[in-house]
Amino acid sequence: MTRILAALLLTMTVAGCGLLPDSPDETAKWSASKLYSEAKAQLAEGNYQRAIQLFEKLEARYPYGPYAQQAQLEVAYAHYKDNEPASAIAAAERFIRLYPNHPHVDYAYYLKGLANFVEDRGLLAGLGGQDMSERDPKAAREAFEAFRELATRFPDSKYTPDALARMRYLVNALASHEVHVARYYFKRGAYVAAANRGKYVLEHYPQAPAQEEALYLMAASYDRLGLADLRDDALRVLKLNFPNSPYLTGQDPIAAKERPWWKFW
Repeated sequence: MTRILAALLLTMTVAGCGLLPDSPDETAKWSASKLYSEAKAQLAEGNYQRAIQLFEKLEARYPYGPYAQQAQLEVAYAHYKDNEPASAIAAAERFIRLYPNHPHVDYAYYLKGLANFVEDRGLLAGLGGQDMSERDPKAAREAFEAFRELATRFPDSKYTPDALARMRYLVNALASHEVHVARYYFKRGAYVAAANRGKYVLEHYPQAPAQEEALYLMAASYDRLGLADLRDDALRVLKLNFPNSPYLTGQDPIAAKERPWWKFW
């Protein structure tokens, strides 16, 4: 009995030290096609981490086969579905770098844009209570660039119409972000910074609805800085492009000394 107990203790000690072999890998003898089909099945069932593991095994074991390249795209998609946008972006960028002429590289650009889009989808959601000067819309800009490159390089891609729609949303979101930052600066007396943010909107987002408030903030900021010519130019453009703007109601707001026009908030 003593010898049996000693043998059991020795076995447990060896196992605890990691000296015993690991459980056999059931996929060890799988072909590339079997690994791929099983990974796709896991992906379809929503088992994203398992799918990623299988796709990565496929790429490691059969790096030069036709399944390996597709596996990289599938990994990017699996990370995207698993709410891991940073990993999805990295996987998509790797595919683009390695296979710039692949017939499905348009999908890689689309995935990169989608992952960045999802990562920054709260850009407008938090405008109410957050200090907008501290927000960095980096992901929104990178989503826009990925979609722009897709639309430019692959105008006939089936993903391009959706990319263009998302680009329109992103333009409005980015322009609104700049206007909120400009308003933040204006309320705190940083009139030069406010005017520059408004000017940036005019230069970079010419079709965005946020141009109206950008012009308003520029005119108000220049007025506070005593720059009458720049103020009048901004006001003239505002009147020309937005004749029914609420910022222009009543008498000339620039001349309304009893109620300065920037007291809109």
